[in-house]
Amino acid sequence: MSAEPVIEPRRWLPRSMASRIYLIIFAGLMLAQGLSFALLYMERMQSATAVMFNTLEHDVGTSVAVIDRLPATERSRWLNRLERDNYFYILGPGEPGKQLATQRSAYVTDLIAKEVGPDFHVYGNTISKTPERYQVHFTLHDGSPLTLQITPYMKPVASWLPFVFILQVILLLICTWLAVRFATRPLSTLAAAADAMTPTADGPRMSQEGPIEVARAAKAFNTMQDRIARHLQERLHILAAISHDLQTPITRMRLRVEALDESPEQQRIVDDLKELEHLVREGVAYARSAHGGSETPVRLDLGAFVESLVFDYQDMGRPVSMTAQVAATTTVRPQALRRVLANLIDNAIKYGGSAEVAVQAEASGAFSVTVADHGPGIPEHELEQVLQPFYRLESSRNRDTGGAGLGLAIAAQLIASIGGQLRLTNQQGGGLKAIITLP
Repeated sequence: MSAEPVIEPRRWLPRSMASRIYLIIFAGLMLAQGLSFALLYMERMQSATAVMFNTLEHDVGTSVAVIDRLPATERSRWLNRLERDNYFYILGPGEPGKQLATQRSAYVTDLIAKEVGPDFHVYGNTISKTPERYQVHFTLHDGSPLTLQITPYMKPVASWLPFVFILQVILLLICTWLAVRFATRPLSTLAAAADAMTPTADGPRMSQEGPIEVARAAKAFNTMQDRIARHLQERLHILAAISHDLQTPITRMRLRVEALDESPEQQRIVDDLKELEHLVREGVAYARSAHGGSETPVRLDLGAFVESLVFDYQDMGRPVSMTAQVAATTTVRPQALRRVLANLIDNAIKYGGSAEVAVQAEASGAFSVTVADHGPGIPEHELEQVLQPFYRLESSRNRDTGGAGLGLAIAAQLIASIGGQLRLTNQQGGGLKAIITLP
């Protein structure tokens, strides 16, 4: 079987959906604005050209007739009065030139010739092409030469038009940003709600207000969250019920075995039953940890709370030290947090010989509690797996170290139930560091 081709994302496209929608809408609006501006400019050019040609032929006809009837001595005084923005009159033959080079100049010359009539012997020549400049020559009735020099050009756009265009672009930017923001806000809310979703039914609920599509998506998300919570509750309830029901027959079996005569075989059976009983208790604890118990969250000084726990271990002569502490007030379930920290500290002492506890403030505004040791650590590829239920490292699968593989899973689940996160990392100098992040 041939491997399916991997479609790489277009690197020139923005990564976020909001940016892509913004780019598409703004580019479309700018294109439409540009086309509208081009059409208006072309229409203005055509209208202005038509008006110019119509005005030019009549004005030139009148001006030539006036100059023709004036005495030769007074004609020069009238030239300034008859001058216009793009043409003026010269008493004389003008400059030598070439044949008319453009269709527009030939058209203008023909219009003037028709307007003044054949008596003036009208003809034209081109003086320069860039910029365009040509002359139309007349012969007055007294035989004097008269030259009309034309420099065609259109008046530039109005001075206020660029400011209006800039204002329109700014309005397009604002309107596009608002439209994209309103359109993508439900997606951001949905993503935030999905990130904050917990296994319990007390997670954040999406508001079902707004457009029909947004309301339907919010309702579907809330329904999905309820179904997931019910499904997990059923599974955990089954696990808790089975574990609880197993305790009674296990206890009866242990009592009966203990009543037998002492022997190596009898002791091995008792040890197996104790291990089974421990496993059942851990299963019940894991099932209950999903909801953090019935404990009510309270606001407390996290640094003082962790310090008191370290002092309790030191009073018992355990190798636990406090390496860093900050004043951090947060809302937690104290008993759940105490159980998690106790589990991590016990593991650090058990596998690393000692535990170093620190309370620190994160740059994001959250607080972290770290429990570090100098033991063998955990292989990098198993750091995530050890947080899963019933997962144990090979080195701990014996009766001496024991463990049902639920300690870290219970700790991670309890931390998640109070809105925090537990992660494990290996230290550079050797050892494991457990980091609890709390909001």
